[in-house]
Amino acid sequence: MENSQLIGLSRQMVLRRKMDVIANNLANINTAGYKSDNLLFEEYVMPTARMNEFRSLDKKLSYVIDDTITHRFTPGNIRETGNPVNMALNDDDSWFVIQSPNGERYTRNGEFDINAEGQLVTTDGYPVLGQDGPITFTNEDSNINISRDGIINTERGDIAQIRVVTFEDQKGMIKEGFSLFKHNNPQPVETPNIMSGMVESSNVKGVVEISRMIEVTRAYASLAKAQKSTNDLRQSAIEKLGKLSA
Repeated sequence: MENSQLIGLSRQMVLRRKMDVIANNLANINTAGYKSDNLLFEEYVMPTARMNEFRSLDKKLSYVIDDTITHRFTPGNIRETGNPVNMALNDDDSWFVIQSPNGERYTRNGEFDINAEGQLVTTDGYPVLGQDGPITFTNEDSNINISRDGIINTERGDIAQIRVVTFEDQKGMIKEGFSLFKHNNPQPVETPNIMSGMVESSNVKGVVEISRMIEVTRAYASLAKAQKSTNDLRQSAIEKLGKLSA
């Protein structure tokens, strides 16, 4: 395969992966606390084989590779649910703490519920952590109320306080699943701003993602057309050369 086709193929491979990222964003447009992803590209320069008998040096070949996936941490819209154990963080950079099977994880998805054992859990069934660990309710806990600073109050009085953390560098956050993130250096938030009975929606902008999808589709189709034209030209040249008499 010629260098021009290899370069075009590298671009097509990256476009396919970018389409996967966009499709995943659109699939999670209704996932509470979801943070949209974006695929970044990087130029990869590779020199061709060098031969001393060439009068001029070979040109370097510029390929494209997918460098990394970045996350957009802007908050989504806040919507009311009426469920007192649903919570939303009224800021840009604080996170709830979750106890996952792999250790502590962090989320903006406050679509919590109480399981059969009385524990406050995520939609995946992971315990939500308070200042003293997992939060458990009893049959006597009625009229649940959660204050702005995360204190959970019931008929029995104050039973727990929601643990909220922040990070100096959100770029170091690693996404796991749809709305959980991993980070090695959480900092406690002393005065969180929690809204009870609310949930933060996904920050995916449907119109933006559809526009990006159209751009990727057009770029891929244009490259496919160019690749076909190059291949047809090469095939035609080979056929004509094969008909020439020695």
